[in-house]
Amino acid sequence: MNREAPDAPVVLPVGRHGLLVELPTAEAAEAFHAEVLRRRADGSLPAAREIVPGARTVLLDGLADPAALAAQLPHWQVPPLVRDAARAVEIPVRYDGPDLAEVAGLWGVAPEEVGRLHAATEFRVAFCGFAPGFGYLTGLDEKYHVPRRSSPRTRVPVGAVGLAGGYTGVYPRSSPGGWQLIGTAVGTTLWDTGRSPAALLAPGTHVRFVPVAAQTRTEAEPETEPGRRRASGPGEERP
Repeated sequence: MNREAPDAPVVLPVGRHGLLVELPTAEAAEAFHAEVLRRRADGSLPAAREIVPGARTVLLDGLADPAALAAQLPHWQVPPLVRDAARAVEIPVRYDGPDLAEVAGLWGVAPEEVGRLHAATEFRVAFCGFAPGFGYLTGLDEKYHVPRRSSPRTRVPVGAVGLAGGYTGVYPRSSPGGWQLIGTAVGTTLWDTGRSPAALLAPGTHVRFVPVAAQTRTEAEPETEPGRRRASGPGEERP
C-alpha cells in the first residue's frame, strides 16, 4: 500500500499481475483514469491487459511488473479532468420522462428547462456496469444532483434517460430501476453484439444529449401498447 499525501491514491495488489488504485473522490478517479488512458496512448504506461474504472477506483490488470508501477503511481502528476465535447457521441433525447416535473421541482426550474440544462451539459462516461451497455455519465453541476426515487419502478423501458445522485444513465434494456426518468433516447442502441465494439459507450467516452421533438419515433422504439415499449430482458441489478 502506498500513500504519499492525504489525497494521494491508495495502491493495492490484486492477484499476481494486478493493481487496484483507490482514489479519494469520484472526480479524482475520472481524472486518474483519463491520465492512464493518455499514458497508454503515448506509450509511457507499462502494458496492461485490462484497465477498468469504477466509481472511485481504477483496476489495472495483466501487468508484467505491478510492484514497479505501484511505486510510481502515487507520484504521478494528474491534471484536472477536461470535458471535451468536440468528439462526443451524440444521443437524441425526447425530454418526456415521467419524473420530469419532480426533477424540475428539485432543480427549482420549469419542467421545460430540465431538458435544456441537461442537454447543455458535457458528459463523460466515468465507468460502466449494472447491465451490458450501461454507462454512468458525469458532468452535471452538483446543484443538479438528485436522489433516487424512494420507491423504485418494477419496470423501466429500454432507452429511458435517468438521473441518480451525480450520474446520468441510459437504460440499454428494460429492467427494474430507481432512477429519476427525464427522457427517452431515440434511435440509439447502447448494446449490440453484432457491432464491434458491442457497447456504444465505453469509459472515457464523451457524450452529448441532443433534444428532439416529442413526436419523434424510430424503428428502434417499437410500441407494444400506449406508453410502453417491448422489454429486452430482465435486469440483474437495479440502478
